[in-house]
Amino acid sequence: MADNEQELEIKPKGGKKKLIIIIVAAVLLLGGGGGAAWFFFFSGHGSKQDGKEGGAATDKTPEQLAAEKEAFYVGFPRAFIFNAHGTVRDRLVQIKVKLLVRGPENEALAKQHAPLIEGTLLQVFSATTVEQLSTVEGKTKLKKDAVDAVAKAMKDLIGKPVVEQVLFIGFVMQ
Repeated sequence: MADNEQELEIKPKGGKKKLIIIIVAAVLLLGGGGGAAWFFFFSGHGSKQDGKEGGAATDKTPEQLAAEKEAFYVGFPRAFIFNAHGTVRDRLVQIKVKLLVRGPENEALAKQHAPLIEGTLLQVFSATTVEQLSTVEGKTKLKKDAVDAVAKAMKDLIGKPVVEQVLFIGFVMQ
């Protein structure tokens, strides 16, 4: 019996190593969590005082307020197909677009006035040349011209531009 009691008193090896590893892991987790909490609360990203210091909420322009709203994409059921005139020869061009608008009210306005937007875009697209559509700079200028034309048409009709960007999601030139 005495031999059995001695066998039960054997101490496990490595107990101190496990304790040290647990303490180090706890310190790292607490330090990392504390650092993350400090970053969140004091960096201004999660602060509830955003826009309250110095009257910043009243100093925002309508464009800044619109940029803070959720983005919506309004598509058209069919692509724009038109002839582009070139110095060597004319080309047939097909462009599929989506409109980037901010907020559900602008999405509804863009859908409601889709025929006006389609007509304006077709007018802008059909005024381009093959040489302009052959370069990246030309396509970028075409997008800018399209946004400007649609914004002007919508502003004339309802008093605000509504469309933030015209995105080309499909482009074919034959």
